[in-house]
Amino acid sequence: MTIRVVVADDQELVRSGFSMILDVQPDIEVVAEAGDGAEAVEAVRLHAPDVALLDIRMPRVDGIEACRAITSVSGCRTVMLTTFDSDEYVYEALHAGASGFLLKDVRRDDLVHAVRVVARGDSLLAPSVARRLVEQYTSGRPRRTDPRLDVLTARERETLLLLARGLSNAEIAAELVVSDHTVKTHVGHVLAKLGLRDRIQAVICAYETGLVTAGGRAAPPAGGGAGPSRSPASARN
Repeated sequence: MTIRVVVADDQELVRSGFSMILDVQPDIEVVAEAGDGAEAVEAVRLHAPDVALLDIRMPRVDGIEACRAITSVSGCRTVMLTTFDSDEYVYEALHAGASGFLLKDVRRDDLVHAVRVVARGDSLLAPSVARRLVEQYTSGRPRRTDPRLDVLTARERETLLLLARGLSNAEIAAELVVSDHTVKTHVGHVLAKLGLRDRIQAVICAYETGLVTAGGRAAPPAGGGAGPSRSPASARN
């Protein structure tokens, strides 16, 4: 299957360079280029690509706002491009729904790999890295009760907690003493119920809703008392 891509950057040479690198790949087709965020959103609407490469700093509509607009109305996955290696940009991009983050001096092979990884539904930033970023930007904020989590079962909350610790499906399965298939089901339910696109968004959600605190620890219930039981035998799969 051919991966359809939109490339958006206000610098024509950068935009053309990325497009040429990608378009020569046998499994990738650049279907449109855009010079700003507004054009990128329109290009995604017209061409329905699988992946959009978005420069963070663009005129009219910047890359983060374009990412937010694209991910809210389409299944297109986004990779953010920037010359600035800033944790703040990474956090804002991930919070907007980005599935990846690359510096503009990325190597040719890494650029191609990034597009393929994101197109198949994976993310470019490990959940453990996202966790460190979220800790940095949410530490010290007052904990609040978030009704979004009320839709989750006890086991789904446990799953979200383990996702926030950066565990893989296999590691979650070992922790909960269930099969990999069961974990995939739980993860799918968590993402669907909370309206999340991927595991990185799950990490962000777990911290911002107060389910976990800095360091990946389970937060105590808002009313005090012990947290949910971690005993696999006491929880339903």
